[in-house]
Amino acid sequence: MTTVISRFPHLRRDLAASLVVFLVALPLCVGVAVASGVPAELGLVTGIVGGIVTGLLPGSSLQVSGPAAGLTVLVLEAVHTFGLPALGVLVLATGLLQLAMGALRLGRWFRAISVSVVEGMLAGIGLVIIAGQLYAAAGLAAPASGLGKIAGLPGALVDVLGSAEALVSLAVGAGTVAVLVLWPRLPRRARAVPGALAAVLLATLAALVLDLPVATVRVQGLFDAVQPPGTEAFGALANPALYGTILAFALIASAESLFSAAAVDRLHDGPRTRYDQELMAQGAGNTVCGLLGALPMTAVIVRSSANVQAGARTKASRVLHGVWLLLFAALLPAALALIPLPALAGVLVHAGWKLIPFRQVAALWRTHRGEALILVVTAVSIVAVNMFEGVLIGLALSVVKTAWQASHVKLEVVDKGAGPLQAHLTGNATFLRLPRILDSLEALPRDRPVELHLSGLHHLDHACRTALLGWAERHSTAGTAPVKVMEPAP
Repeated sequence: MTTVISRFPHLRRDLAASLVVFLVALPLCVGVAVASGVPAELGLVTGIVGGIVTGLLPGSSLQVSGPAAGLTVLVLEAVHTFGLPALGVLVLATGLLQLAMGALRLGRWFRAISVSVVEGMLAGIGLVIIAGQLYAAAGLAAPASGLGKIAGLPGALVDVLGSAEALVSLAVGAGTVAVLVLWPRLPRRARAVPGALAAVLLATLAALVLDLPVATVRVQGLFDAVQPPGTEAFGALANPALYGTILAFALIASAESLFSAAAVDRLHDGPRTRYDQELMAQGAGNTVCGLLGALPMTAVIVRSSANVQAGARTKASRVLHGVWLLLFAALLPAALALIPLPALAGVLVHAGWKLIPFRQVAALWRTHRGEALILVVTAVSIVAVNMFEGVLIGLALSVVKTAWQASHVKLEVVDKGAGPLQAHLTGNATFLRLPRILDSLEALPRDRPVELHLSGLHHLDHACRTALLGWAERHSTAGTAPVKVMEPAP
């Protein structure tokens, strides 16, 4: 034992941390799987692969991977559209694409994605999750679209009020949310048990003791749930729509994982994340998940921060958490059948709420309203249209905003009474602002000489320079005084 401790000095801390992460991950793995419309065991499979496979690979030493609420909406849409057998093909292709992106050293470029787009994406996902899981908490079928889920809530409330079973089911879900909200306020000793696990255990105990008429998780068994994609599943690749979903899986899973890695790096003083290697580690994990027909994985801040706060020092903690998930799935699968579905819905409502960055929106609105607008539009677009197109809208707005800021230019006219008018251009003169610049210059009196100073420009594109020189020539020809253009030194 002494020899083991000397060779692995952090083993005791990593072992304790792995148990905490296991207890945090267990209800989330099951809840995400159920909300995604797949067997509960597939969530555990993804958690196992995220711990053992991705956990062993280089990249980020302390962040933990597994099924994430952030992909729930997209997976549910994919399963409804293409069928459960195609899910393995989707996840396999996602993993291979991530491996290729990592090999091409594209991981670092994900840090260039606007934070507002990523937070807007998570906010939109959170809104759809909350709306959808409110139906699940009441034992009702949810509409397919995000807008349909939100618009149908008043009618669902009427249905709940008219059904005793629905009221009981909703009460279990609401009680689960209440436990999750109040749990952080309890004494430190009580908080040694993760809130999500405590909430699910209490809901399960209440359902058993009170014999409540609530639906529970349907169990197939680990080996029955794992269905590697067959030949027919690969035939789905003939559908062009599949490739847009693969791209959405890859971009969203990669962005969430790498943003999580950046956040986790701020929580500890250990080795920093190597982004390209972490992207390849995520790709390897998703490739294995695809071969097993399981859910896609990402690294998420909930499990990762729990890992750091529990005292983890090396990647051993995340690998061991995968081992504990494997042992649970192999030895205690029947325990899943005791878990009430409204309790899992409550866990996901709480998780969806935490995805909405209320404080960040308020702070951005005070300081950078353009970024706040991008965040809100991205979130609303995801709810109104779908995940992939909503993110594309957010990215497009971010590019437009950047181009608009990059083309910011200011024209200042100085009239000293005698001598020429001095027109000073500063900033970035591009074709986007050219009409406004020309309107201002053409309003200058033509009976006064003009000096057009371009030395204050950071950037002057060819189209803008040509137009300014053309204006100077026309102004000199049509007026009684010349225009002198003061260009920056080469």
